[in-house]
Amino acid sequence: MTEETNTPKTGEDRKPSIPPSLAAAVIGRVLGGSENRAPYCGSFDSDAIDALKKLSQEASEPKVILVPTAGLEPGLPPQVPIMWDRAMQEPVSLLETLEAARPKMVRKGTATVETLSSFIALVNRHKDANSAIFAATSWPNPKLTAVLDYHTTGHDARWGRHRVEYAFPLTEEFKTWIKGNGEASAMTQGDFANFLEEHAAELAAPTDGERQEFETLFKERFATPAELLDLSRSLEVYVGATVKQGVRPKNGERQMVFVTEHTNANGDQIDIPGIFMVSVAPFVSGDAEPQVVRIPARIRYRMKGQEAIWFYQLYRWEYWLRERVQRDLAFAAQETTLPTYEGKQEMAA
Repeated sequence: MTEETNTPKTGEDRKPSIPPSLAAAVIGRVLGGSENRAPYCGSFDSDAIDALKKLSQEASEPKVILVPTAGLEPGLPPQVPIMWDRAMQEPVSLLETLEAARPKMVRKGTATVETLSSFIALVNRHKDANSAIFAATSWPNPKLTAVLDYHTTGHDARWGRHRVEYAFPLTEEFKTWIKGNGEASAMTQGDFANFLEEHAAELAAPTDGERQEFETLFKERFATPAELLDLSRSLEVYVGATVKQGVRPKNGERQMVFVTEHTNANGDQIDIPGIFMVSVAPFVSGDAEPQVVRIPARIRYRMKGQEAIWFYQLYRWEYWLRERVQRDLAFAAQETTLPTYEGKQEMAA
C-alpha cells in the first residue's frame, strides 16, 4: 500500500496540514467502522498535532455571534450578542451575564429649582427618612439645599450626592429698589417724582406698631402711599425752581420753599414726610402667592447749588431679607417634615 503524504511548503507559504490518511483515520474513528479501514502506520509530527488540537478546540469551544435586529421591535440595539454552544448545538443567552456586569444605578446630581413651591414639591418626591435641608440665609447668596441621601440617624454614612437647590431668584422690582438705594443713586427732582409714581404699587401704609417704632427712632413723620403720590406731583410742578429755604415745624415735617421766576421771594411751600414703607416681593414666586418684605425707607435730599437732588435710604434691608428667608425655611420644614439647619453640609456634591 502506498502511503499518501503532504509535502510541507517552505518560506511564508508553509502552513501546518493534516496527512489525509491521518484525517481519514480520525474521521473513521468518529464515524465508526474503523475495522474495515487500514490502520494509519505513519508518525505524528508537531504540525499535525497542533492542527488536531486546534480542530478539537474549535469544535468544542462556544462562539459569540452578533444577531442583527433590523425589522424587529423598536428600541433594540443594532445587534444582540448570543453564545452558540457547539457541543450542544444550541444558542445560550448572554443577557443575565451582561446584566450582572452592569454597574448599580446610584441617585446623584443636583436639581435646581426657581421657586420655593417647586423646591418643596421636588424634595417631597425624592426624600427619605434621613434627608435634611441646609440653609444659607444671609445676603448676597441665600440658598436652600436639600441633601436627599444625607447620613442616617443611626450613624450610617451615605454619599450626599443627590440634592435639590433653591437660590431665591430676585424679582425685578426688588432689584430696582436695591439698585436705587443710597446717595450714590441720587436723582433729579423730576426723576425722583417719576420713580415714586412708577413704583406706587410697592408703597404701603405703616402699621400702628411700625409708625410708633420708626417715627420715634428717626424723629420723622411716616407718609402714606397717597401722600407720597401727592409729593411726587408737587415736585413735578416745581421742576426747575430754586429752593429758597427749608424749615422743620414741630410736627416732624420738613418744608421746602420753592421760588420760580413767576413768584416773589415768599415762594410756595410743600411738606416733605421723612419716612415711607416699601412692601415688595423679593423672590420669584411662580404661581404661588408672593411673599413680601416690608422695609422702612427714609426720604433724603441734598442741595446742589440752588437745586435739590433726591434719594432714599432703605433701613436695614439685609436684615428684613434674611428674616424673609428664615420664614421660607420654616415653611419648607413644615411642608416637607424634614429637619433644617442654618449652615452648610459637610460632604462635597
